[in-house]
Parts: sequence; C-alpha cells; structure tokens
Amino acid sequence: QVQLVESGGGLVQPGGSLRLSCAASGRIFRIYDMAWYRQAPGKQRELVAAITSGGTPNYADSWKGRFIISRDIGKNTVYLQMNSLKPEDTAVYYCNVRYERDRREYNYWGQGTQVTVSS
Repeated sequence: QVQLVESGGGLVQPGGSLRLSCAASGRIFRIYDMAWYRQAPGKQRELVAAITSGGTPNYADSWKGRFIISRDIGKNTVYLQMNSLKPEDTAVYYCNVRYERDRREYNYWGQGTQVTVSS
C-alpha cells in the first residue's frame, strides 16, 4: 500500500506564495516521476509541473516562471513552490507519483490540497 501525504495548501492573497509538499511512503521500490496537477471548479484536472527521477523539471506553459517544482529523493517528497499567486490559481492541487513495485509500474494520486487565492 502507498500513501501520499500532501500539505501546504491554504488561503493566500494575490501576489503571495505557498509551498506545497507531497511525501510518498509505503511499498515502493523506486519512484520515477513525481508531478503536481490541479483541478479548478468546473474544469478538468490538468498538469502543472512534473519532475523526473533525475531532477529534470517540466512545466505547463501557464505556470512557467512562477512555479518551481523540486524533489528530495531521500525523503520521497516533491515540492511545488508557487509564487506571485493569482486568483485564477485557485484550485485543488493533486500530487501524482509514478513508481515501481514488484517489477510493475503504478500511478498513484494524493487526496488533494485546496489552494485559494483571494483578497
């Protein structure tokens, strides 16, 4: 069984910053990619940023330059530093992990953390 514990969401004023964390634990042999997705009200879930096991980040165009994804391999944790937040960044943010166990590849989602940007 795998657990993803997300934290760091909350209410922030426009222009502010938040840092999301997602820690993976459980029956994991190796983690490949880790990523953050978001789902705004009435919209589909979409990729915000991803990072490979080698530390290479990839960003959706909408968040390039404002958001930074990073990971701590030793802690099986991925972070999303969100800067210059805008009201349109309001959404539930989900952590996603692609990992290996028993020679098979799996994909797992966190429970989501709410980010609200409002004055």
